[in-house]
Amino acid sequence: MRLRSSLSLLGALCLGSLSAGCGEGTEPAPVKAEAPATELSTQQSAVTTTGFTSHFRSWLQTNGYEPTYNLVRDDLVGGSYGGKASSTDTVVNQPVIFIHGNSDKAIGTGATGQTGWNASIDYFLSHGYKTSELYATTWGPADSTMSAYQYHSRTYVMKVRKFIEAVKAYTGATKVDIITHSMGVTLARKAILGGYATDAADGGQYYIGPPLTSSVDTFVGIAGANLGLTSCYQTGGSTPTCAATNGLYPGYWNGIGVSGRSAYLDNLMSSSSYEGAFRYTIWSSVDEIIGYGDVVYYDYTSRIPGQTGEKTYSAAPYGHFGLKDLTQAVQYSMVKNHTIP
Repeated sequence: MRLRSSLSLLGALCLGSLSAGCGEGTEPAPVKAEAPATELSTQQSAVTTTGFTSHFRSWLQTNGYEPTYNLVRDDLVGGSYGGKASSTDTVVNQPVIFIHGNSDKAIGTGATGQTGWNASIDYFLSHGYKTSELYATTWGPADSTMSAYQYHSRTYVMKVRKFIEAVKAYTGATKVDIITHSMGVTLARKAILGGYATDAADGGQYYIGPPLTSSVDTFVGIAGANLGLTSCYQTGGSTPTCAATNGLYPGYWNGIGVSGRSAYLDNLMSSSSYEGAFRYTIWSSVDEIIGYGDVVYYDYTSRIPGQTGEKTYSAAPYGHFGLKDLTQAVQYSMVKNHTIP
């Protein structure tokens, strides 16, 4: 699959060939290949770009989420999606929350690398879900030129956290489902894990809240970098996205294990199975953004510790963006049926 100019995780950071200096001297274990789709869909999405419904907007303001967390994102076309049509709109299906990756946004509007969650939302809508049961917001600037400057900041972690809390409270659901992509995987994992975090650029240590594990039924992580990115090792962690504090720095191989991995990622790895009752990943050995067969120091970086199951690919067009845009049926099956097709 052709490398897109708008990189979901790293922008213009180096994604070169495998280097022994990165500690990945072995080939990854084979993954089960799926019959690839012939091309990315060019069909016009039916998803609206007008944002949250007026009913949800009013609720967010009344309950203190707006303007504090700016979940509405009226500064962007396609900045958000979801909400009831009115107070009589009943929520039947378990609400699904979509968390995008670096430089992407809630609803795509045609720009390269900014397809949003259009394909997934369209699929769920065609299979019995309503707008009041599907939710997405934009946590970042949705600007590919700013990709390398995005990290797991206090602002982004708390925005994702409050969005999850808001959707659950607004819909009255006992549990929600969460589908994430790329950097959105690691942001959402910390938002659910809760506890303390540190952002030196924004007040130092802060408290996120207690774990939300009991509030999440199914968590789906697509093309995440849970162990970091090898390309961040090659750049020496010189950008915020690759930083060794709140970035995706993978650390270095010390001969018996990994040292110096991002403190943020190490915190996520300190516990397992907290993301929800069911935890799935979707990843590919031909992911052109993560690179290196998805391997970081002899492990697959897109796997989540304690995961329930996974869907893997090893051929185009299932690269970094295709994994999100072409697996709607897989996402639906994981969320609705707790099965992997």
